[in-house]
Amino acid sequence: METTDIKEHLVLVTGAASGIGKEIATSFIRRGAVVAACDKNLAELQKIKNEVKSENFHIFEVDFVSESSILGCVDKVQSDLGPLKAVVNCVGILGKNGEKVEDVDIDDFDLVYAINLRGALILTKAVIKGMADRGYGRILHLASISGKEGNPLLVAYSATKAGLIGLVKSVGKEYATTGVTINSMAPALIHSPMTESFSEAQLKSLKSRIPMERLGKTSEVADMAAWIISPACSFTTGFAFDLSGGRATY
Repeated sequence: METTDIKEHLVLVTGAASGIGKEIATSFIRRGAVVAACDKNLAELQKIKNEVKSENFHIFEVDFVSESSILGCVDKVQSDLGPLKAVVNCVGILGKNGEKVEDVDIDDFDLVYAINLRGALILTKAVIKGMADRGYGRILHLASISGKEGNPLLVAYSATKAGLIGLVKSVGKEYATTGVTINSMAPALIHSPMTESFSEAQLKSLKSRIPMERLGKTSEVADMAAWIISPACSFTTGFAFDLSGGRATY
Protein backbone atom coordinates (compact mmCIF):
# COMPACT_ATOMS: atom_id res chain seq x y z
CA MET A 1 0.00 0.00 0.00
CA GLU A 2 1.35 3.40 -1.00
CA THR A 3 1.65 6.00 1.72
CA THR A 4 0.34 9.55 2.04
CA ASP A 5 3.52 10.46 3.91
CA ILE A 6 5.67 13.18 2.28
CA LYS A 7 8.23 13.36 5.08
CA GLU A 8 11.69 14.31 3.78
CA HIS A 9 10.34 14.68 0.22
CA LEU A 10 11.89 17.66 -1.56
CA VAL A 11 9.01 19.73 -2.93
CA LEU A 12 9.33 22.89 -5.00
CA VAL A 13 6.41 25.28 -4.43
CA THR A 14 5.99 28.33 -6.67
CA GLY A 15 3.93 31.37 -5.71
CA ALA A 16 4.91 30.63 -2.12
CA ALA A 17 5.01 34.21 -0.84
CA SER A 18 1.26 34.58 -0.33
CA GLY A 19 -2.20 33.02 -0.46
CA ILE A 20 -2.56 29.42 -1.54
CA GLY A 21 1.15 28.98 -2.29
CA LYS A 22 2.15 30.18 1.17
CA GLU A 23 -0.37 27.87 2.84
CA ILE A 24 0.83 24.87 0.82
CA ALA A 25 4.51 25.57 1.48
CA THR A 26 4.08 26.02 5.23
CA SER A 27 1.69 23.10 5.61
CA PHE A 28 4.16 20.82 3.82
CA ILE A 29 6.79 21.83 6.37
CA ARG A 30 4.42 20.70 9.12
CA ARG A 31 4.11 17.38 7.29
CA GLY A 32 7.88 16.93 7.39
CA ALA A 33 8.71 17.77 3.78
CA VAL A 34 11.73 19.75 2.63
CA VAL A 35 10.34 22.79 0.83
CA ALA A 36 11.93 24.98 -1.83
CA ALA A 37 9.67 28.04 -1.61
CA CYS A 38 9.92 30.07 -4.81
CA ASP A 39 8.50 33.48 -5.63
CA LYS A 40 9.36 36.84 -7.17
CA ASN A 41 8.84 38.49 -3.76
CA LEU A 42 11.99 37.36 -1.99
CA ALA A 43 11.48 39.77 0.92
CA GLU A 44 8.12 38.20 1.75
CA LEU A 45 9.62 34.71 1.47
CA GLN A 46 12.27 35.73 4.00
CA LYS A 47 9.55 36.88 6.41
CA ILE A 48 7.81 33.52 6.08
CA LYS A 49 11.10 31.70 6.63
CA ASN A 50 11.62 33.68 9.83
CA GLU A 51 8.12 32.74 10.98
CA VAL A 52 8.41 29.05 10.07
CA LYS A 53 11.77 28.62 11.80
CA SER A 54 12.55 25.36 10.06
CA GLU A 55 15.84 24.27 8.54
CA ASN A 56 13.77 22.48 5.89
CA PHE A 57 12.28 25.73 4.52
CA HIS A 58 14.47 27.14 1.76
CA ILE A 59 13.74 30.23 -0.33
CA PHE A 60 14.51 30.96 -3.97
CA GLU A 61 13.71 33.87 -6.26
CA VAL A 62 11.90 33.26 -9.54
CA ASP A 63 10.23 35.47 -12.15
CA PHE A 64 7.63 33.49 -14.08
CA VAL A 65 7.75 35.87 -17.04
CA SER A 66 11.36 34.84 -17.68
CA GLU A 67 12.31 31.42 -19.04
CA SER A 68 15.90 31.83 -17.86
CA SER A 69 14.70 32.69 -14.35
CA ILE A 70 12.52 29.57 -14.14
CA LEU A 71 15.25 27.30 -15.47
CA GLY A 72 17.83 28.92 -13.22
CA CYS A 73 15.61 28.50 -10.18
CA VAL A 74 15.05 24.79 -10.83
CA ASP A 75 18.76 24.25 -11.41
CA LYS A 76 19.70 26.05 -8.19
CA VAL A 77 17.12 24.17 -6.11
CA GLN A 78 18.36 20.79 -7.28
CA SER A 79 22.02 21.83 -7.08
CA ASP A 80 21.58 23.05 -3.49
CA LEU A 81 19.08 20.51 -2.17
CA GLY A 82 19.04 17.45 -4.44
CA PRO A 83 16.56 15.83 -6.86
CA LEU A 84 12.96 16.93 -6.66
CA LYS A 85 10.24 14.54 -5.61
CA ALA A 86 7.39 16.94 -6.38
CA VAL A 87 6.48 20.35 -7.76
CA VAL A 88 3.40 22.38 -6.86
CA ASN A 89 2.89 25.37 -9.11
CA CYS A 90 0.73 28.06 -7.49
CA VAL A 91 1.83 31.02 -9.60
CA GLY A 92 -1.08 32.76 -11.26
CA ILE A 93 -2.53 36.21 -11.89
CA LEU A 94 -6.06 37.36 -12.71
CA GLY A 95 -5.02 40.25 -14.89
CA LYS A 96 -7.59 42.95 -15.54
CA ASN A 97 -11.06 41.65 -14.81
CA GLY A 98 -14.62 42.87 -15.09
CA GLU A 99 -14.42 43.57 -18.82
CA LYS A 100 -16.17 41.95 -21.76
CA VAL A 101 -14.00 40.43 -24.46
CA GLU A 102 -14.49 43.46 -26.74
CA ASP A 103 -12.61 45.53 -24.17
CA VAL A 104 -9.83 43.06 -23.35
CA ASP A 105 -6.38 44.64 -23.23
CA ILE A 106 -4.18 42.40 -25.40
CA ASP A 107 -0.99 43.38 -23.58
CA ASP A 108 -2.64 42.37 -20.31
CA PHE A 109 -3.84 39.10 -21.89
CA ASP A 110 -0.26 38.37 -23.01
CA LEU A 111 1.01 38.88 -19.46
CA VAL A 112 -1.65 36.58 -17.99
CA TYR A 113 -0.77 33.96 -20.63
CA ALA A 114 2.97 34.32 -19.96
CA ILE A 115 2.59 33.70 -16.23
CA ASN A 116 -0.37 31.30 -16.03
CA LEU A 117 0.36 29.04 -18.99
CA ARG A 118 3.73 29.67 -20.64
CA GLY A 119 5.53 29.70 -17.29
CA ALA A 120 3.80 26.48 -16.26
CA LEU A 121 4.99 24.79 -19.46
CA ILE A 122 8.56 25.95 -18.92
CA LEU A 123 8.53 24.71 -15.33
CA THR A 124 7.12 21.34 -16.40
CA LYS A 125 9.80 20.95 -19.07
CA ALA A 126 12.49 21.81 -16.55
CA VAL A 127 11.61 19.11 -14.03
CA ILE A 128 9.80 16.24 -15.74
CA LYS A 129 12.67 14.52 -17.58
CA GLY A 130 14.73 14.20 -14.42
CA MET A 131 11.75 12.77 -12.57
CA ALA A 132 11.07 10.30 -15.37
CA ASP A 133 14.72 9.21 -15.45
CA ARG A 134 14.52 8.54 -11.70
CA GLY A 135 11.23 6.68 -12.08
CA TYR A 136 9.22 8.85 -9.69
CA GLY A 137 7.74 12.33 -9.51
CA ARG A 138 4.63 14.37 -8.80
CA ILE A 139 3.67 17.61 -10.54
CA LEU A 140 0.60 19.61 -9.54
CA HIS A 141 -0.54 22.82 -11.24
CA LEU A 142 -3.15 25.05 -9.59
CA ALA A 143 -5.78 25.73 -12.24
CA SER A 144 -9.29 26.99 -11.51
CA ILE A 145 -12.97 26.20 -11.96
CA SER A 146 -12.79 29.13 -14.40
CA GLY A 147 -10.72 26.88 -16.65
CA LYS A 148 -13.47 24.27 -16.70
CA GLU A 149 -16.56 26.44 -16.91
CA GLY A 150 -15.34 29.84 -18.07
CA ASN A 151 -16.30 32.77 -15.88
CA PRO A 152 -17.77 35.83 -17.60
CA LEU A 153 -15.64 38.99 -17.47
CA LEU A 154 -12.56 36.85 -16.76
CA VAL A 155 -11.55 35.96 -20.31
CA ALA A 156 -7.76 35.94 -19.92
CA TYR A 157 -7.83 34.05 -16.63
CA SER A 158 -10.42 31.50 -17.80
CA ALA A 159 -8.65 30.88 -21.11
CA THR A 160 -5.20 30.40 -19.61
CA LYS A 161 -6.46 28.14 -16.82
CA ALA A 162 -8.30 26.05 -19.43
CA GLY A 163 -5.02 25.84 -21.33
CA LEU A 164 -3.25 24.71 -18.16
CA ILE A 165 -5.78 21.90 -17.73
CA GLY A 166 -5.19 20.90 -21.35
CA LEU A 167 -1.43 20.91 -20.81
CA VAL A 168 -1.80 18.56 -17.84
CA LYS A 169 -4.06 16.18 -19.80
CA SER A 170 -1.57 15.99 -22.65
CA VAL A 171 1.60 15.59 -20.57
CA GLY A 172 -0.08 13.12 -18.24
CA LYS A 173 -0.58 10.76 -21.17
CA GLU A 174 2.95 11.31 -22.45
CA TYR A 175 4.54 10.26 -19.15
CA ALA A 176 1.94 7.80 -17.88
CA THR A 177 4.32 4.82 -17.75
CA THR A 178 7.28 6.61 -16.14
CA GLY A 179 6.24 6.79 -12.49
CA VAL A 180 5.59 10.51 -12.85
CA THR A 181 2.07 11.89 -12.43
CA ILE A 182 1.03 15.36 -13.53
CA ASN A 183 -2.30 16.72 -12.37
CA SER A 184 -4.10 19.99 -11.84
CA MET A 185 -6.54 21.26 -9.27
CA ALA A 186 -9.59 23.37 -10.14
CA PRO A 187 -10.75 25.23 -7.03
CA ALA A 188 -13.81 27.42 -6.93
CA LEU A 189 -13.35 30.76 -5.20
CA ILE A 190 -10.84 30.45 -2.35
CA HIS A 191 -10.46 33.10 0.33
CA SER A 192 -7.04 34.56 -0.51
CA PRO A 193 -5.41 37.87 -1.50
CA MET A 194 -6.50 37.27 -5.10
CA THR A 195 -10.17 37.58 -4.13
CA GLU A 196 -9.57 41.15 -3.00
CA SER A 197 -9.42 42.29 -6.64
CA PHE A 198 -13.02 41.19 -7.30
CA SER A 199 -15.84 43.67 -7.05
CA GLU A 200 -18.56 43.04 -4.46
CA ALA A 201 -20.94 42.09 -7.27
CA GLN A 202 -18.46 39.57 -8.73
CA LEU A 203 -17.85 38.01 -5.31
CA LYS A 204 -21.57 37.68 -4.70
CA SER A 205 -22.09 36.10 -8.12
CA LEU A 206 -19.23 33.62 -7.74
CA LYS A 207 -20.21 32.66 -4.19
CA SER A 208 -23.83 32.09 -5.27
CA ARG A 209 -22.67 29.28 -7.57
CA ILE A 210 -21.19 27.29 -4.68
CA PRO A 211 -23.76 24.94 -3.10
CA MET A 212 -21.91 25.01 0.24
CA GLU A 213 -22.55 28.77 0.26
CA ARG A 214 -19.05 29.71 1.34
CA LEU A 215 -15.60 30.34 -0.07
CA GLY A 216 -12.98 27.63 0.14
CA LYS A 217 -10.09 27.82 2.61
CA THR A 218 -6.42 27.80 1.65
CA SER A 219 -5.96 24.99 4.19
CA GLU A 220 -8.43 22.86 2.22
CA VAL A 221 -6.37 23.39 -0.93
CA ALA A 222 -3.20 22.44 0.92
CA ASP A 223 -4.72 19.25 2.33
CA MET A 224 -5.77 18.07 -1.12
CA ALA A 225 -2.41 19.06 -2.61
CA ALA A 226 -0.57 17.00 0.01
CA TRP A 227 -2.40 13.86 -1.07
CA ILE A 228 -2.00 14.54 -4.79
CA ILE A 229 1.79 14.85 -4.48
CA SER A 230 2.12 11.85 -2.15
CA PRO A 231 3.05 8.32 -3.23
CA ALA A 232 -0.58 7.32 -2.55
CA CYS A 233 -1.80 9.25 -5.60
CA SER A 234 -0.29 6.71 -7.96
CA PHE A 235 -3.06 5.83 -10.43
CA THR A 236 -4.32 9.30 -11.34
CA THR A 237 -2.60 11.45 -13.94
CA GLY A 238 -3.70 14.05 -16.45
CA PHE A 239 -6.63 14.90 -14.17
CA ALA A 240 -8.16 18.14 -12.90
CA PHE A 241 -9.23 17.61 -9.30
CA ASP A 242 -12.27 19.65 -8.27
CA LEU A 243 -12.33 21.62 -5.04
CA SER A 244 -15.50 23.57 -5.50
CA GLY A 245 -17.94 23.10 -2.62
CA GLY A 246 -20.26 21.19 -4.91
CA ARG A 247 -20.17 23.63 -7.83
CA ALA A 248 -18.53 21.10 -10.13
CA THR A 249 -19.97 17.59 -10.05
CA TYR A 250 -18.19 16.01 -13.01
